[in-house]
Amino acid sequence: MAVRLYLGGARSGKSAFAEQQALRLLEEGKRIHPQTCLHYVATAEPFDDEMKERISLHQARRDEQWVNHEYPVELPKALLEFKQHDVVLVDCLTVWLNNVIHYLGDNADSEQIKFKLNELTDALCQTQATVLCVSTEVGLGIVPMNALTRLYVDHSGWMNQAVARVADQVDFVVAGLPMNLKGGQ
Repeated sequence: MAVRLYLGGARSGKSAFAEQQALRLLEEGKRIHPQTCLHYVATAEPFDDEMKERISLHQARRDEQWVNHEYPVELPKALLEFKQHDVVLVDCLTVWLNNVIHYLGDNADSEQIKFKLNELTDALCQTQATVLCVSTEVGLGIVPMNALTRLYVDHSGWMNQAVARVADQVDFVVAGLPMNLKGGQ
């Protein structure tokens, strides 16, 4: 098991960089274990035309090597199903967190969200696969006025910290340029 985290702002190049790293790991893995398989776990749901377009742009970058999965909410459970020689790219954790809060509804509170975040980090520690997680660093901007948005921003920051703690490698991508923060290549 190995966990890598790729952080960055919106349109920073973090997803493209993570995809490049996943393809490199697939190539390395196939030399040792021919059964190595490359998986893409999407967390986004196409709620509107703009999100459909974003999803299409991401899909256009990937070829038939990728086995696609969609887990908008049940990500922790899904991570436990992958095998030892799988390379799994999860894009992205902040969209997953948004979905968790959305499906919890008006009753979403910090304790419920922390429970889900603990499920995620537990799954990352237990999975047999090599998992590459993409997550947006949303806390670099202004403090939101809306309580629900603050709940999301706060928990996304705590989620990124928790995943970074269990990750073997963490990179921050700005303007398409990766900066290693932990466990260099």
